Amino acid sequence: MSALLEVESLRAWYGASQVLHGVDLRVEAGEIVALAGRNGSGRSTFAKALMSMVRADGARRFAGRSLAGLRTFEVARLGLGYVAEQRDVFPTLTVDENLRLGLGPRTGRFTPDDARALFPVLAARRAARAGVLSGGEQQMLALARALVGGPDLLIVDEPTEGLAAQMAARVGECLAALRARGVAVLLIEQRLALAPTLADRVAVMGHGRIVFEGTPQGLGQRDDVVREWLGVG
Repeated sequence: MSALLEVESLRAWYGASQVLHGVDLRVEAGEIVALAGRNGSGRSTFAKALMSMVRADGARRFAGRSLAGLRTFEVARLGLGYVAEQRDVFPTLTVDENLRLGLGPRTGRFTPDDARALFPVLAARRAARAGVLSGGEQQMLALARALVGGPDLLIVDEPTEGLAAQMAARVGECLAALRARGVAVLLIEQRLALAPTLADRVAVMGHGRIVFEGTPQGLGQRDDVVREWLGVG
């Protein structure tokens, strides 16, 4: 049976500079897969290649359909959601206006009310402009806006970066709630803050290639991988 996301021999470039050198990765429906690696390893480029935001080639299929040649909005309409590391909320629009921008033809699995229930701060600040929110609140809003689009797979790039411990834990609770609803997650992290407790599998990227793939427990037993490719240990 095919995986929800299947990537084979994916290569990607920024201009003439090649960043990905043949990446293979699968994500099953309802699965959380963490993609780890140092800065510059190609993790964010991998996400952007899936979303048709950089030049790429190689096989990439989502729900049995090729993503090659699609534009970013067409990829999103297939059910691939993306929350970038920069969060990219619209600062001059209110919280509710940002949420409405996430609505699309797949809306139904998550409504704005569902999103506000997951993140009560968004209900309390629904009339506030996004630009005055704290970093943690903006992360909640970016996640919520992606959710109301009804994705089957959500790509989340460094969701806890710069967040206080309590807010980071709330993000983890949200991702666990998504899995309970059948949404798959590709969780991109450098420091593996959430992966040990959330991820079903971990893939480690180095120099634009996958250098390890296994369970979080298996990664914990590979001091060589942790030391060489994650810079900790």
